[in-house]
Amino acid sequence: MIDILLLAVLGLVTWCVASDGAWSAVVTFWCTLIAGLVAMNFFEPLAILLEGINPFFAYRSDMIALIGLFIATLFALRIGFEQIVKLHVEVVPMAHDALRWSFALLTGYVTMAFLLTALHTAPLPREFIGFRAERPNLMGVAAPDRQWLGLTQYVSEHALTRGGNHAFDTINMKLANYPNEQWASFPIRYATRRERFSGGGGVVAAAPAAPVGNPGVAAPTNPGF
Repeated sequence: MIDILLLAVLGLVTWCVASDGAWSAVVTFWCTLIAGLVAMNFFEPLAILLEGINPFFAYRSDMIALIGLFIATLFALRIGFEQIVKLHVEVVPMAHDALRWSFALLTGYVTMAFLLTALHTAPLPREFIGFRAERPNLMGVAAPDRQWLGLTQYVSEHALTRGGNHAFDTINMKLANYPNEQWASFPIRYATRRERFSGGGGVVAAAPAAPVGNPGVAAPTNPGF
């Protein structure tokens, strides 16, 4: 079921963005990408603030903050760009369709990947409608959520670095038979939280846990940039 929903999001967003033309598709893609990165950067502080305002937001605040920031930032960027840059770039007919469909598809994929990542924070059971943290959730062959987390981690180490060795949601550990030494804790932390909540454990924060196989290494307490 989750595979069908993801394909539906990809197809709908691609069609809507492509219908506005090539120039609009390029602008929408960059606005969507930046909005997603901003949301990933600031959703945790906002979620903590929401929890302090009303107990209703407990356990729900992460998803509300993440998607809310994404929508608000995307809307602000798109409107702001239209107000500041009052021009329309003409594209030669031969390149028009290629550009609008290419950037529309990229926008659809980024949107799908972001929303799939947001599902990790949802107040739902550990596994639902075919969604599973360890599974490539797009037809069993691709994991857009882990790709998005990887992109967020990459830009936190390069373009958006704040200095030092800090990176988004990264723990250093060495496991036998695995060449990479850096691992993300985001999926398993939220999977553990959903499992505890659906099992009757009550509302629990997505507290980082020590990685399996290396109990001496603790996950970061703040996976933001």
